[in-house]
Amino acid sequence: MLRYGIYGGAFDPIHLGHLLLAENCLQQANLDRIIFVPTGSSPHSSGKEDYHASAEDRYNMLEAALLGYDEFLISRFEIDRPEKSYTVETLKYFHRIFALTEPALFLILGADMFNNLPNWREVREICELALPLAAERPDMPLPYFAALSGIVPPERLDEIRQAAVQMPQIGISSTQIRQRIQAGGSVRFQIPHSVEAYIAAHGIYVK
Repeated sequence: MLRYGIYGGAFDPIHLGHLLLAENCLQQANLDRIIFVPTGSSPHSSGKEDYHASAEDRYNMLEAALLGYDEFLISRFEIDRPEKSYTVETLKYFHRIFALTEPALFLILGADMFNNLPNWREVREICELALPLAAERPDMPLPYFAALSGIVPPERLDEIRQAAVQMPQIGISSTQIRQRIQAGGSVRFQIPHSVEAYIAAHGIYVK
């Protein structure tokens, strides 16, 4: 049975904090692969126009960042969907395409997203389809596992609590990176060099 981490996000742009979280999940949860899933039309926003870079640019930046790392994959599932993408549908999709291998899926979430999980559509089914991996993030509340009490069975909640990922504190955000690029500042050592080169070549995030 292969163990896949599903890592969704805008990745607008992908930065070293994203990659460090993926690496920590890979090691601590003993995952075989991590699949990055750039969001298309998110239910948490008003639509694709909310992103600062196009879906293709965000996908291409992921490709540039992950080139040569065979354990990291990228899926176009959400960015190619015309409708809003709900996590429960994404997880069902991966169960379908990996059905022959009966995969174990893990949902990678920062603590802020994990704490909002009870508000997501079909949260109980999400936690059945994939084991959430809650990770601490700088300047964010700790994962609040009790919020899932009464939503998922106690034994599943124990699994989720025990699977929490310990993250080193690294204060990098996509918002800060976009702001620094707009202001003409350096983003060296915050994003992969290949991503920095792609952004410069295509004039992304420059007003």
